Amino acid sequence: MLPETEDLLSTLRVVALPMVTRFRGITVREAALFEGPEGWTEFAPFPEYGDAEAVRWLAAAIEYGWSPTPALHRTEIPVNATVPAVPADRVPEVLARFPGCRTAKVKVAEPGSTLADDVARVRAVRAALGALGRVRIDANAAWNVDEAERALRALAPSDLEYVEQPCASVPELDELRHRVKDLRIPIAADESIRRAERPDAAAAAVDVVIVKAAPLGGIRAALGMAQRFGRPAVVSSALDTSVGLSMGAHLAAALPRLPYDCGLGTAALLAADVVEEPLLPVDGAIPVRRVVPSAALLDRWAAPADRVAWWTDRVRRTRALLA
Repeated sequence: MLPETEDLLSTLRVVALPMVTRFRGITVREAALFEGPEGWTEFAPFPEYGDAEAVRWLAAAIEYGWSPTPALHRTEIPVNATVPAVPADRVPEVLARFPGCRTAKVKVAEPGSTLADDVARVRAVRAALGALGRVRIDANAAWNVDEAERALRALAPSDLEYVEQPCASVPELDELRHRVKDLRIPIAADESIRRAERPDAAAAAVDVVIVKAAPLGGIRAALGMAQRFGRPAVVSSALDTSVGLSMGAHLAAALPRLPYDCGLGTAALLAADVVEEPLLPVDGAIPVRRVVPSAALLDRWAAPADRVAWWTDRVRRTRALLA
């Protein structure tokens, strides 16, 4: 049974956490937290997402807070470092926040960043990780097919593990995959799965699937998606607090196979968190455990009253849709 709206709101806490550096165009990450019978859970769709999309995030939050998690196959999750679109000379500073990580995901194709900037940033990451490190890139669907091909040929000398969502549409991904077959760079889908009306349509066009618990409607929905795709899966975060990251860690632990390091080390991008011991990478991994927010930190990073009202209204609207 779904909890009633007032049950959700009875424990609602809304936080606004500062970030270490601008990422995904924001410098403060807002999130709504609730406490359910199974523990604390998180509802944090980005503000620009409409209610029809946000309802999956609420379903995920309710599942994690009100239902036991599936059986787990591991107790810790290897994670990648995440490098925002920073100048190349800042790469060592960013990587230092991810101790022990052997893999780095590098943001490329961001507004205001040129291909030359991207090449320099990726080259700096490769130099920092060495020949045995793994470097993947994420374009967030910013390129058309021609731009993507040109970029991948320029970036290929850095030995890419895969490219995440280089283009927006599935037909574009499919065309690009054929154009750069000689480069042998696997193509991964993120937005083509989590923001698509027919996510399964991407299966034939990609080599790797990115699954995120909250945007896909919960751990069980994401597990089902990964199984249907029949492709290697990478579990990633949506710039969550440690509460949301714990949900992602349980998803990654429930996957039978986990061939890639996961994008669940992003607490390192936050300048503050809601727990005393955040799920930060240690020796390149995070533990699989539920976390309990600190009352003092919830108060310290409480969002302004107008933002609390905004999130309260959003919970009411999305809970009505979920019903």
